[in-house]
Amino acid sequence: MSRTAGRRPAAAAAWPGRTRAVAVALGALGLLPLGGCGVLDHGFLGAAGPVADETRSLFYTVCVILIFVAGPVLVLTPIFAWHYRLSNTKSAYRPQWGFNWPLEGFIWIPPAIIVVVLAVFLWRGTHRLDPYKPLAADASPVEVQVVALDWKWLFIYPEEGVASVDELVFPAGRPVHLSLTSGTVMQSFFIPQLAGQIYAMAGMTTQLNLAAHKSGRFRGENTQFNGMGFQNQKFPVLAESEDGYRAWLARAKRSGKTLDMDAYKTLSARSVQAQPSQFGSVAPKLFKSILALDDAGAHAAHKEAKQ
Repeated sequence: MSRTAGRRPAAAAAWPGRTRAVAVALGALGLLPLGGCGVLDHGFLGAAGPVADETRSLFYTVCVILIFVAGPVLVLTPIFAWHYRLSNTKSAYRPQWGFNWPLEGFIWIPPAIIVVVLAVFLWRGTHRLDPYKPLAADASPVEVQVVALDWKWLFIYPEEGVASVDELVFPAGRPVHLSLTSGTVMQSFFIPQLAGQIYAMAGMTTQLNLAAHKSGRFRGENTQFNGMGFQNQKFPVLAESEDGYRAWLARAKRSGKTLDMDAYKTLSARSVQAQPSQFGSVAPKLFKSILALDDAGAHAAHKEAKQ
């Protein structure tokens, strides 16, 4: 009797391990739908305003178009792998191809059309989603001046004469116009469910327009790393009813604190706010003073560098 009699081949012995691996992989895939998609509710897919609505619509449009790019690859790759498998001896493999006009047209014309279609959609969407473009509405926008600090956000309401730290409040259904700057390094202002990301830079002003369809609580954050407190630089965004917004303004005015340049310099020290706070009054033209302060510092640094 042969020495190998009664033994299983090595390849056959490996099959139980492979079977277990496949079973584990299939089980993991089966559990994926149970994970839920609640995390998506905090992003632009859970849009709660007109700007995020447009962003989501453009995203879906681009995804549908790109199916015509990724779809053939995902479908044909396993088909080709199966057709040219080692055990398929009936189909000849001829790697030395000649030039073929229909095949060249199939390779180049559809991708060119897809690029043109994508360019048209993205060009139109870019202009439609311009952050500086005011939102069409019957009511006048709420003016808010935003100052990025380490590691907090300062919101000044110049028309109301109040300010808040780490809390942005406005009436739902009414547009909001934000003027942004930074009292420190460059930072990135982002409220995914309401508007796109925009940078805030010292000595400069950027603008952002947004609105909320209805009352709700959303999450705002800084997405530009700026030091040890970066992970805590998040703030609640509250879209209130008109009465709720007026009540919040009244509470802010009753705080009794005044935001002037001295208070601002104290506030701008590196720290993380334990909870949102309000100022009942704001020094006139404080936002311009903050910009001028940053400009003066930049000019002084430039002058020192030249010397």
